[in-house]
Amino acid sequence: MSKCVVIIGAGMGGLAASIRLARRGFRVRVFEARDEPGGLASSLQIQNFQFDAGPYILLDRDGLEWAFNSLDLELSSFVTLKRIDPAYQVTSPVRDPVRIFSDLDATAGEFEKSWSGSGARYQKFVRAMAQVHERLRPLLYSSPSGVAGLFRSGAWVEIPFLMRSFGSVLRRATLPEPVIDALGIWTHVAAQSLDHAPSPLAFVPAMIHTKGAFYPFEGIGAIPRALAASAVESGVEFNYGMKIRRIRCHRSIATGIETDHDEYIPADAVLSNLSGIGTYIELCEVGRTVRQRLERLPLQSPGVCAYLAVRPRSESEYLRFLLPGGDETCRLLITPSALVPHVEREGWWPARLLAPMPYSRAEQGTAAQKEFLRRILEEEWWREHTGEYRVLATRIPGEWGEQFHLYRNSMNPVMTSRLMRQGRIAHRSPHIKGLYLAGSSTHPGQWISFCAISGILAADRISEDLN
Repeated sequence: MSKCVVIIGAGMGGLAASIRLARRGFRVRVFEARDEPGGLASSLQIQNFQFDAGPYILLDRDGLEWAFNSLDLELSSFVTLKRIDPAYQVTSPVRDPVRIFSDLDATAGEFEKSWSGSGARYQKFVRAMAQVHERLRPLLYSSPSGVAGLFRSGAWVEIPFLMRSFGSVLRRATLPEPVIDALGIWTHVAAQSLDHAPSPLAFVPAMIHTKGAFYPFEGIGAIPRALAASAVESGVEFNYGMKIRRIRCHRSIATGIETDHDEYIPADAVLSNLSGIGTYIELCEVGRTVRQRLERLPLQSPGVCAYLAVRPRSESEYLRFLLPGGDETCRLLITPSALVPHVEREGWWPARLLAPMPYSRAEQGTAAQKEFLRRILEEEWWREHTGEYRVLATRIPGEWGEQFHLYRNSMNPVMTSRLMRQGRIAHRSPHIKGLYLAGSSTHPGQWISFCAISGILAADRISEDLN
């Protein structure tokens, strides 16, 4: 009889792992608390408009293609990728906008107009980061193995780079402060400082200018839908609307799961696609030392979001960021009509307004979260790009947590430089035999490509152990 693997969560990691395992002869059962696959990469319908639940762009196209190819799938057969250009724009109340184009020369030329000499320095920086990225890229396709993995891969020469922070890398490039802020915008989205962020975030501009930033014509949700359909074809059994109460263990060995319907499901291995921290703290019994270490990891709040219908159609930037200055976090206006005009509904187009919320502020409770959202909606900057608008729905951190079953209303631990150096949560649990983990907690970030890669790597660990 085929060995059974139970997967908790049908996010990108769980979906990729399910296909990998099913095609290797395992019986795979996926349990998903929601009524559809995809997790934070799924889509949602609000008043006949389709919105992405989470990711804004597809940055690591190569990584996602690697994941699909590893599953004997062709990414282009499922989604039509549109190149985003300009990639994004960052404004502030006291500075002119900084625009990041797909083309390196165009971006450098824009910088040069405002800051003499900065264009050449930016080109040098991007080319240097592209080279480092290529040397370190093979590490994305293997389970984290610390310094030993660096030596085996030959990437040990980049240890000094990996020991630095993102902020120090940017400052060494001697770029103008507004450019540094624009390049560090993804750190602002995570509500963390440049000096706590890991150095590989410097690869983002290199990837934009060499590989490109993309958006699926069918929306981000088309990617997990394609994986879910392929999983069904591969014989994976999906159980939706099934929340897991705990992972049952015997002498520190995972033996199966218990559902909230009081059903026990035995398994030869359990793979969790939930938060890595939440898996250990909420579903398992681990030692106090492990629990305390995990509880000390800083968490990232999903922030607040407003789902809008706007008109007229945006024909410029897909992503517009605002850096208000002071202690305020950044804001982001997403207008998909700039890329996919077919999303129009009776003269209206969908848009999203997002604002990261520091986790410490989100923990102040529902009233503080709603007040923060109200203040964001009253700001004038985003209305300049929308004309008429209607607020169709909103989400605060507590609602994200409830609807997507997030651990403490958090997407994942903040990827700090310290966490990256210490090692992320392992695909094969060092604490509970037979337990494996996939998703953003186990890979460098929450890009959907990283989560898919993580699922494949976790599935490979299971195959090694059960065969």
